[in-house]
Amino acid sequence: MGIDFKGKVAIVTGAGGGLGRTHALELAKRGAKVVVNDLGGAMDGSGGNSKAAEAVVAEIKAAGGEAIANGSSVSDRKGVDLLVKQTMEAFGRVDILINNAGILRDKSFKKMELDDFAVIMDVHVMGSVYCTKAVWPIMSEQNYGRIVMTTSPSGLYGNFGQANYGAAKMAVVGFMNTLKIEGAKNNIRINAIAPVAATRMTENLMPQQMLEKLGPELVTPGVVYLCSEDAPSGTVLQAMGGRFSVAAVVENQGVDLSATPTVEKVAENWAAISDLTNAKPRAR
Repeated sequence: MGIDFKGKVAIVTGAGGGLGRTHALELAKRGAKVVVNDLGGAMDGSGGNSKAAEAVVAEIKAAGGEAIANGSSVSDRKGVDLLVKQTMEAFGRVDILINNAGILRDKSFKKMELDDFAVIMDVHVMGSVYCTKAVWPIMSEQNYGRIVMTTSPSGLYGNFGQANYGAAKMAVVGFMNTLKIEGAKNNIRINAIAPVAATRMTENLMPQQMLEKLGPELVTPGVVYLCSEDAPSGTVLQAMGGRFSVAAVVENQGVDLSATPTVEKVAENWAAISDLTNAKPRAR
């Protein structure tokens, strides 16, 4: 086992099942002390209990690892403060944060209630913000931190019925892009995973034959690499069924119309303006 996390402490949100559970188990297997956070609610975010988180903690302990459970909602600031307080009291530091918790409220935008848009933003965006903000001073003081955001192909490319979810998932990429810059001086590296996996959130969205090939454990190796000392920063890693690739925003050289910048000139030159043949990510 080449990459280990001995002496490291990881918080994994939404870790009572699916992707979060497999992330937590793998980190613990490799020596990390893990805080298993899960509200234990329904897929739409309603309800809640701590059984799911406690079950994962029991799995980790049965395998000889160290873990504690936390039932806070990531969209509740006081709950997040309690999550980090319990982590510090139990383990004294926070090295890794995986912002994995999420819910769905799918519906076409025409039929979607604005409350269903707002709650998705609260959990996915503000939940990631609250958790990251709570650990940021700790990681800055340590001069060490690894943070993983969870984005989605629905955010990067769109998906019918997921305007709220897609907007939230693209927002965390923008969040990551700035934190990459601000965290560099304190050795805090931030990346995002864009997973496709068979979980409670996707079981009704894909045929069974496809789900059988998309176990969450096939995504976790990429996430755990993003938690390691040698992790990059500011990368969107796509993962599906054991296949990994990088997604990036690219731009081309464009066309200089500064001499005559009219609407007509933009129209006339649109083919060249929109040609991405030699487009590249912007160098920082």
